[in-house]
Amino acid sequence: MGVALVATPLTACSQFYSQSPQPQGTAQTGSSPAAGGGGGTLDAAKSRGRLACGVSGTLPGFSYVDQAGKYSGLDVDICRAIAAALFDDPNAVDFRNLNAKERFTALQAGEVDILSRNTTWTMSRDTSVGLEFLPVTFYDGQGVMVKKSAGTKDLKGLQGKAVCMETGTTTEQNFADQMRKIGVKYTPLVFEDANAVYAAYEQGRCQAVSTDRSGLVSRRTTLKNPQDNIILDALLSKEPLTPAVKNGDSRWFDAVKWTVFGLIEAEELGINSQNIDQFAKSQDPVVKRLLGTEGNLGQGAGLPNDFVARAVRKVGNYGEIYNRNLGPGTPFNLPRGQNDIWEKGGLHYAPPFR
Repeated sequence: MGVALVATPLTACSQFYSQSPQPQGTAQTGSSPAAGGGGGTLDAAKSRGRLACGVSGTLPGFSYVDQAGKYSGLDVDICRAIAAALFDDPNAVDFRNLNAKERFTALQAGEVDILSRNTTWTMSRDTSVGLEFLPVTFYDGQGVMVKKSAGTKDLKGLQGKAVCMETGTTTEQNFADQMRKIGVKYTPLVFEDANAVYAAYEQGRCQAVSTDRSGLVSRRTTLKNPQDNIILDALLSKEPLTPAVKNGDSRWFDAVKWTVFGLIEAEELGINSQNIDQFAKSQDPVVKRLLGTEGNLGQGAGLPNDFVARAVRKVGNYGEIYNRNLGPGTPFNLPRGQNDIWEKGGLHYAPPFR
């Protein structure tokens, strides 16, 4: 996955929303369960009138909260789109910052309705941890960042070096597998908090840091001298990043799953936040079903029939969300690549709305 490393100040992250005033959401500080009662998460969220969303809060471009408490990022906007679909209000979200170690426990305990936090879909998490994964929102792969001055060109150059990583992630095992395969011995330094990982890296306690390449591109912009750090060409793994919900609640799973698919389908059909009112007049049956002007697809998922129209109108289609947070004009300028829709050579593909 090719990436463009742009040393743009982090303050640009607060300018991602250019089409309309940026929805804020709120930070959730309480510990009361988000999902409760016998009706499941969907009914609990409807009764509450707000969505409880678990995010990282420390990863610019995906989920980041600034000093003013304003959230931005692709993962954040996925939650805003779901809130718009449910309540016609993208602001009806309470965000809770979760580190990698505590994220699954918080979801299983019902402290959040959904986890939208750069989480890799794996078999063990799907079958053993008790998670249900939504459609992939970002296709990624694990990489390694090093100091330019070190002269490290590839993974073999990490022989005998210390490598910083966050615990509770797929990163540790992926890295160990790759280094074992090429016969390179290294010293892992693991931390529970991503901020601690990069602090140790900047302090020189480790000579490299490894995580998803998108995460490296993101966190590189927050380092004191971004241009002094490079991301190696090596790609260590496949990392399909996706939101997740608690297992065993199929009604909620269906509601949020089809909301995400709706963002992708809207982009496929060329429907965005700027032209949706024109498309609402369309006589194309595919468009009419997607926007809820014909049929009752939303009702079958426990949602308003116009749930996709609400999400796109208030937050944008998938392409708008991607470009606002990661595309041209942002500090990251990440090419769509695999994250484009299938008609343009990417991997994003929505099942039929019928």
